[in-house]
Amino acid sequence: MAIKVAAIGTGNVGRHALTQLITDPRFELTGVWVSSESKAGKDAAELVGLDDSTGIKATNDLDEVLATNPQCAVYTAMADNRLPDALEDYRRILAAGVNVVGSSAVFLQYPWQTLPEELVTPIEDAAKAGNASLFVNGIDPGFANDLLPLALAGTCQSIEQIRCMEIVDYATYDSATVMFDVMGFGRALDDIPLLLQPGVLSFAWGSVVRQLAAGLGVELDEVTETYIREPAPEDFEIASGHIAKGTAAALRFEVRGMKDGKPAVVLEHVTRLRNDLHPDWPQPAQEGGSYRIEITGEPSYAVDVCLSSRKGDHNHAGLVATAARVVNAIPAVVEAAPGIRTTLDLPLITGKGLYAG
Repeated sequence: MAIKVAAIGTGNVGRHALTQLITDPRFELTGVWVSSESKAGKDAAELVGLDDSTGIKATNDLDEVLATNPQCAVYTAMADNRLPDALEDYRRILAAGVNVVGSSAVFLQYPWQTLPEELVTPIEDAAKAGNASLFVNGIDPGFANDLLPLALAGTCQSIEQIRCMEIVDYATYDSATVMFDVMGFGRALDDIPLLLQPGVLSFAWGSVVRQLAAGLGVELDEVTETYIREPAPEDFEIASGHIAKGTAAALRFEVRGMKDGKPAVVLEHVTRLRNDLHPDWPQPAQEGGSYRIEITGEPSYAVDVCLSSRKGDHNHAGLVATAARVVNAIPAVVEAAPGIRTTLDLPLITGKGLYAG
């Protein structure tokens, strides 16, 4: 029997999640929540460019969606610039007895010791009260820095360090909010954006290093962060808008899980808006970008994950992968024990039922 599922959000990730919910026979779509009035009232199929009507009309009333009695909600709504609202959404959905898989509020991937208890406890209490479970994941934070490195770690005799890297050109990533407001591209180098405020990098990606450390059985001493920004050498355009000469056009940061004065687990991002910016920084394994896992140990590993798509570039492929990671987790999450679930305690999520020939 198909699992009844609602979609919460239809943005960059959400539209791909919604497409799969409509076309994957494992699921029955019950409702769609949208953030804008312009999308409200439209058929779910229209929102993602599918021809056949679903009969499910989008609404911006969350209670209306919950009233359709889904077994699980797919939460992809923006959280970076509306964190209190997103956490309250999660609390309400779980308290209503609805399981949740999500791609936003990424620290919920593994929130313990990263998120203040006063933010985690209401979500855990709601999950307990609603007998529901929550799984937040994607690609990064997500399978590129939990599932894959932990699988490789399981083949080592000893490990000194695990480093997970995203090396990506974001020029085609179309979200002005994320690119300009959150990440600070196109802004003066002395104008510190949300992402680079003290502690925010560790807040956002601390879940990655702490989960990896937990998987290795390592108790970290502390989590530290560092970043470098590079100015644009001239004016140029990206999908999200204009980048003026002298404003931020490349960013490199690390979030480090420290043990005995050494970085045991490192999350590193190298983000460019043009591939000629800072050529001395790590380069991707394919044009546009790749994800890299480096394990220093016995044996050591260097593994590059290169995404592509017949429907778009590397950034499009990453959005599809993020959506599919959480959508494909729905059956396991519905069956899971109540509470915040992670890659460490869910069964292996495969592509079962997806083979198209």
